[in-house]
Amino acid sequence: QVQLVESGGGLVQAGDSLRLSCAASGLTFGNYAMGWFRQAPGKEREFVAAISRTGSMTYYADSVKGRFTISRDNAGKRAYLQMNSLKPEDTAVYYCAASTQISRYSRNYAYWGQGTQVTVSS
Repeated sequence: QVQLVESGGGLVQAGDSLRLSCAASGLTFGNYAMGWFRQAPGKEREFVAAISRTGSMTYYADSVKGRFTISRDNAGKRAYLQMNSLKPEDTAVYYCAASTQISRYSRNYAYWGQGTQVTVSS
C-alpha cells in the first residue's frame, strides 16, 4: 500500500531553519507530483508548496515564497521542504501528499502522510 512518512519537524526559534523529508513507498514516485501542506491549531489545512513529477516546476504559497524550497529525489523516492527564516506563524503540522498532477489544491492529492509537527518560538 502507499505510504508517505514525514520527518524532520521539531521545535526551533524564529529565524532558524528546518528541513522536512517525505519518504514514499508503494507507488511509482516519479509518476506523482508532490505537495506540502500545513495545518495550524484551529485553522484549515493550507497549501505550502508543490513540485512537478520531474521537478521542473514548483509552486509556493505567497507566505513562504523566498523562504521555503521544495525539492525531490526520484531515485531515492523522497521529497523535501527546506524552511529558512522560520517565523512563529509557520507553526503547524506539516503534511506531504502525492498527486498525479502538480496542484495547489488539497482535493487533488490522493495520498497523504501522517504529518510532522513544526513549532517556531519567538
